[in-house]
Amino acid sequence: MHFKDYYQTLGVEPTAGEAEIKTAYRRMARKYHPDVSKESDAEEKFKAVNEAYEALRDPQKRAAYDQLRSRGYRPGDEVRAPPGGFDFNGGRGGPDFEEVFAGGGAGGGFSDFFETLFRRGQGGHGDPFSQAQRGRPGAGPQRSPDTRAKLSVSLETVYAGDTVRVSVHGKTLDVKIPKGIGPGQVIRLAGQGGNGGALLLEIEYSAHPRFEVDGRNVIHVLPIAPWEAALGATVSVPTLGGSVELKIPKQSEAGAKLRLRGRGIPAPAGTGDQIVELEVLAPKPETKEQEAAYVAMRDAFGKDWRRE
Repeated sequence: MHFKDYYQTLGVEPTAGEAEIKTAYRRMARKYHPDVSKESDAEEKFKAVNEAYEALRDPQKRAAYDQLRSRGYRPGDEVRAPPGGFDFNGGRGGPDFEEVFAGGGAGGGFSDFFETLFRRGQGGHGDPFSQAQRGRPGAGPQRSPDTRAKLSVSLETVYAGDTVRVSVHGKTLDVKIPKGIGPGQVIRLAGQGGNGGALLLEIEYSAHPRFEVDGRNVIHVLPIAPWEAALGATVSVPTLGGSVELKIPKQSEAGAKLRLRGRGIPAPAGTGDQIVELEVLAPKPETKEQEAAYVAMRDAFGKDWRRE
């Protein structure tokens, strides 16, 4: 497998803070999203950006990655994992806790480098089972305690409820994801753990290029043009259930928040909303006519347009 420089992929320094990494991810994901990008390799770049953010957004994963990176690897260098795995803990809660990802969606399709670093035996253990789970030497086969793993699923899967295919301990399982399941909740699969024990899958949400989650609410940052903010407009907005039309009020300002009710994470006690935060962006003029329009705007507003 080949080393990947996740900081380089996101265009940030290794000293970047959490907020800077998140901002870089949003910018890059928006640039390379297959639905909007015209670049021929947009899909591959989009996957690379998602993988980099998945590795760096979690402090444990980032610490493990930084430790490997400190050994002087460069992008493309061959990396060989020791037989017992890397000699550090990263992305897991200990030797009996690993992380698996649902196939497809925002959390799937990661490289061998990512999977070897974060999903296979680490901390000097050749497999994810502790000695207690395997049974005492000489005692013969014993029923294992429940085996734990984290399952990273996409927000679309959580919103709709779906069956996802996961691979764990050499098994391929089809797992039903209940609609609206929250992070930290556990799916129990009887008999699918070590030596006949149950497999406990703790849910976590995969990073998403368009949405963030706040409780049951979903947050989406929507870029709009200056004239849409000033004059009002009706624009298409992505939601977990598909695109909808949203009316932008006249004289809207950057940072204003609009609410799409019932478009958040489902819950019996009340489905959350989608909060749309407006981001006013000035498009780059690419023709003489567009440049002239900016000149006319400048002349119309004057140099004292800024107000305290």
